[in-house]
Amino acid sequence: MNIMLVCSAGMSTSMLVQKMRKAAEEKGFEATINATSEADLSNHLDQLDVILIGPQVRYLSAKIIEKAAPYGIKVDVIDGMHYGMMNGAKVLEQAESL
Repeated sequence: MNIMLVCSAGMSTSMLVQKMRKAAEEKGFEATINATSEADLSNHLDQLDVILIGPQVRYLSAKIIEKAAPYGIKVDVIDGMHYGMMNGAKVLEQAESL
């Protein structure tokens, strides 16, 4: 599964990406997990299965859903509590559930 986390600059999600990678490794789940800015997202659409949007940029969700739709990519906003606690395992579960 190819998962991309999106925030305004791609920076605030980098720690969460690391925690998600660790959680995936621990459960033997094959995933490529990265982060990018909304501005750079279009460069990755042909490679993704899931896009998770940082709660601080949830206002971009309609725009991102519109970009992702032609590719069949699932999109969701990261649960604010899991994001705030940097709970990589729970955010990974959210991606898997899509």
